[in-house]
Amino acid sequence: METKKKVCLRTFGCQMNAYDSKRMAGMLAEMGYAQVAEPEAADLIVLNTCSVRRLAEEKVYSYVGELKRLKREKPWLLIGVGGCVAQQEGDKLLRRLPHLDFVFGPDALNRLPELVTQAAKGKRQALTKLGPPSAPAQIIVPAEPGLRAMVTVMTGCDNFCSYCVVPYVRGRERSRPAGEVLEEVAALVAAGAREITLLGQNVNSYRDPDGGLDFAGLLGRVNDVPELWRIRFTTSHPKDLSPSLIEAMAGLEKVMEQMHLPAQSGSNRMLKAMNRGYTRERYLEQVNLLRQKVPSVALGSDIIVGFPGETRQDFEESLSLLREVRYDFLYSFKYSDRPFTKAGRLENQLEEEVKSERLVELQALQREIGLAEHQAQAGKLEEVLVEGPARHGEGLMSGRTRAGRVVNFPGTPELAESLVMVRITEGRENSLAGELLPAPGAISA
Repeated sequence: METKKKVCLRTFGCQMNAYDSKRMAGMLAEMGYAQVAEPEAADLIVLNTCSVRRLAEEKVYSYVGELKRLKREKPWLLIGVGGCVAQQEGDKLLRRLPHLDFVFGPDALNRLPELVTQAAKGKRQALTKLGPPSAPAQIIVPAEPGLRAMVTVMTGCDNFCSYCVVPYVRGRERSRPAGEVLEEVAALVAAGAREITLLGQNVNSYRDPDGGLDFAGLLGRVNDVPELWRIRFTTSHPKDLSPSLIEAMAGLEKVMEQMHLPAQSGSNRMLKAMNRGYTRERYLEQVNLLRQKVPSVALGSDIIVGFPGETRQDFEESLSLLREVRYDFLYSFKYSDRPFTKAGRLENQLEEEVKSERLVELQALQREIGLAEHQAQAGKLEEVLVEGPARHGEGLMSGRTRAGRVVNFPGTPELAESLVMVRITEGRENSLAGELLPAPGAISA
């Protein structure tokens, strides 16, 4: 009996990378590769990398370095690096890591089977040319995609924020045709997915290359897909948040009341230095309009602390933004220099100790706000999409509200992959507790 070849896929970074890794898994499955969790069991190891923060990049170099021993033990083992670090470093990776077999950027993802085939014949190469992908995007749908799935609607970014490497490693904005997006959504739903998250570096600037449909229009089309229950999307750039998108969130039943709207700073001086294209006042106007139209919306954000030249007053303005907006969730980071970016050439770089202290202070405030926001949910009735047993606690099931909050409640495994009504009984720091309501019947997949 023929033994299948085995691949270990490791994903670093954002949801876009997670989506790309699923596409890689589909391509490699067609080549006869079965996925394994441990690199020791693999004939092929592929790392899908992120370079948005220096730490993620350092982890990749460290991880590939550790594979050198494994390559000596298994000379036939193939090792590849894809994603943003691959795009950023190119053939320097091959020179620095002789045991590495191939390197490919995001635009060369569709050539992964070719790269693997040639690497098996001893050809080492790096494919990192930016531009239109070398082949049309493959629509790869797993036989069982899971309850929640992701679909990329656009790639790249045109904003060139002064701290961000994305335009340099993912290229300029390119929107996928709406018909292609809808075909992939429909295929995922037919295979069992019930919640779809639409992905892009800046979904707000989506524009169908075939018909000019904007993102609000695309949401309307996806909303019409039969058997789809929920739609989420990320990420939204504040300068491109349009009234039509807010109206779509308010009016489309399947679009969930959750938005990730990265502010990055509460200081106008820092926002200008970051080249964000909006002011604090404009950002707050958009938040207020969104909450007027969608009162139950849960807002999330990104905040960078320690950007070059950030004073204590600038940092205090970020803290005050958290207090004013009261985010439900927050991703916060210390500034780190990235290749190619303008910020890396700025003076007044802050000491690591200062950045670390500010990050701790910011995160402590957000924990306080997040807990209070969760506690305010007590007593509310929520529609919950049940994902499965809770990670902790016997006899508990877990799911997410329309606003994306995790809820754990007593229930049986039969409730998995259904919509149920839950009364929130307690708000905790990272989740909610609830009780299942007697209902005429859950909506099952």
